[in-house]
Amino acid sequence: MLETSARLLRLLSLLQTPREWTGAELAGRLDVSTRTVRNDIDRLRNLGYPVHATRGSAGGYRLGAGAALPPLLLDDEEAVAVAIGLRTAAGGTIVGVEETSLRALAKLEQVLPSRLRHRVNALQKYSVRAQTEDGPRVSAETLTAIAAACRDHERLRFDYQTHGGDRTRRNVEPYRMVNWGRRWYLVAWDVDRDDWRTFRVDRMEPKIPTGPRFTPRPLPDEVTDRVMRGASAAAWRYRAKVTVHAPAEAVTERINPAVGTVQVVDEQTCVLDTGADSLETLAVYLGMLGMDFTVTEPDELVDHLRSLADRYRKATSECARPPTG
Repeated sequence: MLETSARLLRLLSLLQTPREWTGAELAGRLDVSTRTVRNDIDRLRNLGYPVHATRGSAGGYRLGAGAALPPLLLDDEEAVAVAIGLRTAAGGTIVGVEETSLRALAKLEQVLPSRLRHRVNALQKYSVRAQTEDGPRVSAETLTAIAAACRDHERLRFDYQTHGGDRTRRNVEPYRMVNWGRRWYLVAWDVDRDDWRTFRVDRMEPKIPTGPRFTPRPLPDEVTDRVMRGASAAAWRYRAKVTVHAPAEAVTERINPAVGTVQVVDEQTCVLDTGADSLETLAVYLGMLGMDFTVTEPDELVDHLRSLADRYRKATSECARPPTG
């Protein structure tokens, strides 16, 4: 009986991998006959596991979705990942999943082997989350509605509050949601503006039902980078277009997409469109380029760089050096 139970668990573990198994493959893995495999498949079905079978030379077995969620088998790494994910969700930015995440976590930790429980507790105890101001929160229902529209290629209509506080009605083809920092963003094709746009999900009020289906377009490269650039630019207090006297490729290698974008002028010159929430931060960004550059605007940045230049010049002048000997 123990041998049969252990074999069923091993069979279930194999079937949970996202592929289709032939009877001969399963028999070889379990070191049994194909008849025993068929009998074990029937046992799993009686326990509520929806094992689907296809006939023919290319046929086989796979685990499908059923009416109820049957027990799952997780390996050590999967169990640790799920536990950490549940703990994160319990204190995250999605409204409505905190309590259910805690309930699921309690069930999981109750059956975790001691060695895995120690790993999860160690990660929780010795990992520190940076204390930042609370970010906006979104409901699980909103996220699922948007994700479903992305999956089904259905237009999404919603009221949207802009960065300036204005409210507009938008009609988009949704493609991807991106979680960056403590915010969720939607990358979509704006039908009325005929261009790609990025929207903060916490400022969206989706309208149900969704619109008609659409034919997907090729996504722009580096969707996450697009979100990072848009999110950073929206928060910038100061913006600057800086002429950098270096090839665009060299400048691009020195910055990440959240800092700005680079446009080619010629082989040895490019323009960096960048910004920051303070002049001091912007000056640091430019100094870290390690390349010659020219700034003509904004006036506040030009004045700040002049002041820095005077301060550095005084710090390195002959009169500032201590006497020798």
